[in-house]
Amino acid sequence: MTMKQPIVVMKRYELKYILSAEQTATLVRQLEGHMRVDAFGLTTIASLYYDTPDARLIRASVEKPAFKEKIRLRSYGLASENSTVFLELKRKAYGVVYKRRVATTIPTVESFFRGETDSFEGGQIDRELTYFRDFYGSLEPTCLILYDRTAYYEPDGDLRLTIDANPRYRTDDLRLDTSTDGTPLLAPGETILELKIQQAIPLWLTGILTNAGIRQGSISKYGEAYKRQVLSHRA
Repeated sequence: MTMKQPIVVMKRYELKYILSAEQTATLVRQLEGHMRVDAFGLTTIASLYYDTPDARLIRASVEKPAFKEKIRLRSYGLASENSTVFLELKRKAYGVVYKRRVATTIPTVESFFRGETDSFEGGQIDRELTYFRDFYGSLEPTCLILYDRTAYYEPDGDLRLTIDANPRYRTDDLRLDTSTDGTPLLAPGETILELKIQQAIPLWLTGILTNAGIRQGSISKYGEAYKRQVLSHRA
């Protein structure tokens, strides 16, 4: 089944921070008057990452190259066979994140990765997705990342901010329609803050981050899950 859905193209900078429970509470309190929670409120997001049998994509990504790319299937909440999910191609080049995605269904994506169809009715994005699949050859589900996200937006600007609580992963039961369970990636109470910006961070937000002792870090949920799996196999 092919679905005619809006196609989203994104280009932005993404900055990440790991926050303690106290820093998260301080940030949420001080965002009042500057940003609003979006219409979806707290949402469980599940991202199923595809990779080659030898983990070519994630192995390259954790080396922090100037250019890296990933492909994933994302759902908002627990998916069903016919619910809308999003196949996303995410690239990062010299700090700038480019994301292409199409709305589709799980059976259509499974057919796509089997090479039975090339079309999501997305034009240029169709071609990019198909080229990616054919370039890397055999791509299969390798890791499911889940987290509980609260997204904020700036009413009169383009700033977007997300707080991801309880980030977790699993490398078995790699489906979006079975459960939202997983192994925690962070210590209890810690969250991941992501700033998604077109230009510079506003001065008011810089002040909040500085006063709360929040410093930019570097974390990839999929990358962290992969490192843990490698270490577990070596143990």
